[in-house]
Amino acid sequence: MLLAHTLVAQAVSNDGVSLKQEDELSSVVLKHTKSPKLRSSIALIYDERGQRALYTKNAATITPIASISKLMTAMVVLDAQLPMDEEISISTQDMDTLKGTHSRMRPGMTLTRGELLKLALMASENRAAAALARTYPGGTRAAVAQMNAKAVELGMKETRFLDPTGLNSGNVSTAQDLVKMVLAAQAYEPIHKATTSTSHIAEPAGYRPLLYKNTNPLVKNASWDIGVSKTGYISEAGRCLVMQANINQHPVVIVLLDSQGKSSRIGDANRIKKWMESSLVTRRTTRRG
Repeated sequence: MLLAHTLVAQAVSNDGVSLKQEDELSSVVLKHTKSPKLRSSIALIYDERGQRALYTKNAATITPIASISKLMTAMVVLDAQLPMDEEISISTQDMDTLKGTHSRMRPGMTLTRGELLKLALMASENRAAAALARTYPGGTRAAVAQMNAKAVELGMKETRFLDPTGLNSGNVSTAQDLVKMVLAAQAYEPIHKATTSTSHIAEPAGYRPLLYKNTNPLVKNASWDIGVSKTGYISEAGRCLVMQANINQHPVVIVLLDSQGKSSRIGDANRIKKWMESSLVTRRTTRRG
């Protein structure tokens, strides 16, 4: 498994300072810069190159993770190497009987597995995720079992999955564990493409075209360089957001959980970006001095 945080850059910048030295200095400056005031109850900013946390807030707290779960659903489906062009019809079995959430995917609509994967990740479409698990070898139960096995494989010791959508509040994890999941997800090109797409038009035969948009508005913001993104929400979990992003060419994983208010997780992400960018400016000033 290719994990980005195991890579150590050896390139040398024009002034003779290696990227590793740059990152070490960056971490020192960030730790001595006033931390951002975040509204999320749980938060973690992880420096991939330095393999260390730059900021933590209740990062070991076990909490429901809602649709962040769909990253794991996608990974086990991709690991199974199932044909992405295989057509799958939405079934009444895919409907949410737990919370009664709405979906524009009607039973009988047929899309490819690849399209369902994209919509489950990009638009957090619950019936798409449910259909992916239902058509996994052995069915939904086998898919969820593999999700838990994958969590163990990744060292996610405080993580448990009960369903593939995240609608079940028994899907729990910690910010520390979710960093491991996001790092693993980076190795899957379909996950990168799906989670960073801004929109998609589904055209199931016999139905009107359906426009889906990414649940994370930051993917269409040109100032952000995002590699992986996933949002989540159920009342027990609050608003959640995980991202892998490069901020001033500094690769980080951002985990924001239990954020109250519809826009607070996005606001927190922007506060983190501003904090890192201003800190890196401080770093350069410190070097010149």
